Amino acid sequence: MQLKDIMQSPVIAVHPGESVEVAARTMTQYNIGFLPVCSDGRLCGVVTDRDMVTRCLAAGKNPGKTPVSMVMTRQVVTAGPEMQTGVAAHLMGRRQIRRLPVVESGRLQGMVSLGDIAAQGEGAIDAGDALGEIACGSE
Repeated sequence: MQLKDIMQSPVIAVHPGESVEVAARTMTQYNIGFLPVCSDGRLCGVVTDRDMVTRCLAAGKNPGKTPVSMVMTRQVVTAGPEMQTGVAAHLMGRRQIRRLPVVESGRLQGMVSLGDIAAQGEGAIDAGDALGEIACGSE
């Protein structure tokens, strides 16, 4: 099975110029802790609730005046929509990530989580192994 068959789309995203406060409210509204950061449909980075706490709040910055671009992670592991779910699960385990943006020609197409892969059955073992690698901190 390919990622395009299981990816979540459309994806809730935030613009890099939006404030950390807006991103936090978006996360609260949708009960999520991870947001892709996009400009004109192109993935620029990702921001997590942890990014906001460590790079904004703990650093003494004002979340209402700090743009997401100042706290986001810029180097993002991505996959193409044609990637097989087992390959994606292995990649996620090796890189210790739980969510994988699906990108085609630089544009965000969807999002896949380890839970999405595990729910498909065929990738459940790989997803379980990947989650074990993430939890243990091994590569």
